[in-house]
Amino acid sequence: MRLMRYTTGVAMAALMACTSVGQSVAQTAPAQQGPAAGTLNPAAEEAPRAAAAAQPQFRLSDGIVATVNDRIITGFDLRQRMLVLLAMTQVQPTEENIGAIQQQALNDLIEQRLQAAEIAKFEQLKISDDEVNREIAGMAREAGASPEAYMAFLQQGGIRPEPFREFLRTEIGWRELVGGRFRDRAKVTRAQVDQAVRQVTESATKPQYLVGEIYLEAARVGGMQEAMNGARQLVQQMVQGAPFMAVARQFSSAPSAARGGDAGWVVQGTVQPALQTAMEALEVGQLSNPIPVDGGVYILYMRDKRSGAATSLVQMKQVMAELPETASEADVAAATRRLESIRAGLTCDNILERARSEQGLLGADLGESDVADLLPQFQQVARSAEIGSVSSVVRSPLGVHLLAVCGRRLGGPEAPSPQQVESRLQNQNYAMLGRRYLRDLRADALIEIKQQ
Repeated sequence: MRLMRYTTGVAMAALMACTSVGQSVAQTAPAQQGPAAGTLNPAAEEAPRAAAAAQPQFRLSDGIVATVNDRIITGFDLRQRMLVLLAMTQVQPTEENIGAIQQQALNDLIEQRLQAAEIAKFEQLKISDDEVNREIAGMAREAGASPEAYMAFLQQGGIRPEPFREFLRTEIGWRELVGGRFRDRAKVTRAQVDQAVRQVTESATKPQYLVGEIYLEAARVGGMQEAMNGARQLVQQMVQGAPFMAVARQFSSAPSAARGGDAGWVVQGTVQPALQTAMEALEVGQLSNPIPVDGGVYILYMRDKRSGAATSLVQMKQVMAELPETASEADVAAATRRLESIRAGLTCDNILERARSEQGLLGADLGESDVADLLPQFQQVARSAEIGSVSSVVRSPLGVHLLAVCGRRLGGPEAPSPQQVESRLQNQNYAMLGRRYLRDLRADALIEIKQQ
């Protein structure tokens, strides 16, 4: 079991007071009026500011502020992590938000100490300087800068290179540890991919929202009130210009945090009612006010909306007996019995061969078609039948048919491929297993916050 001695607000106030926070002026977050807090500038998602803001001066001793098992966190460590948060998110520190920034920094450091201790148990998990350099180079590319310019930018903000490199070394090692430990458990089955693709396809006609999300977990930040206060401050900062994606990466507890809060296209009716209400009310480009839900608080950014009129594509094959519309009921019944007699053994792989072997029957590969372009009699089968199944007999003006549904996907430029769906599901599994792993480590740890 663990010993956890910290209360948000009390311990935080004892640890630090802010004397100067650059040139920022403390402001009160605007009162919530409707679902939207403001409209974001997409250009803010691009490169960091050309010059670092003046380094905030924190009155915080260099002594030990926390212990995690036998590992310590010093005031210097905490200041450095806070500066990284400020540099990465471009949030401007104020008297009102500094406590939330410090809380996030302390949580990050506690988890980093737990991760580093776990990584150290595995001799093969030695992260080289070259790997750290590649990570920095990737971050610099995203910011549109060279690695040298990127590191200079951080140093101008008071961030020391070595602590920053160690922070990245632990992040890389943790990714490799989670990836290796849970490789088998994170795998996605073909059935799971097919089900996900089917759900996407079936929802193609419903309204959809391209959403960015930030989720503040109440238990992680010290309670629901602290989560609401922190969310209000983040909303204010983003409306004033802090990039949504950068803030999401550093503050969000949602699985999408690693993707800058990108939750992808969300289908109407698949989220909690409070989130659904906000999505329907937000205009494209708008950021929501904090949305309380069970366990935490969401902030939503509406990137785009669409009506759901996406194309649904289906791959089908058939075997048929030709009969004119004027055929007698007896002839239709006889043809129906004949097709039903062979239906049980048919699959997408053998239906055409079987049709060729049966005198008087025709087989055809219908290829991939827009469901809306099919005969009305075929559309219900195309939309609802299981992939790989063969329908019961369908009557059309041309005859009677057995239809094999061999594939289905969402068409149009936004339609995900099965490979993309598989990758997304696997990444979600890794994120969930990694969070659970870290939660277990934290539950077993002896964590003590030192009051000063």
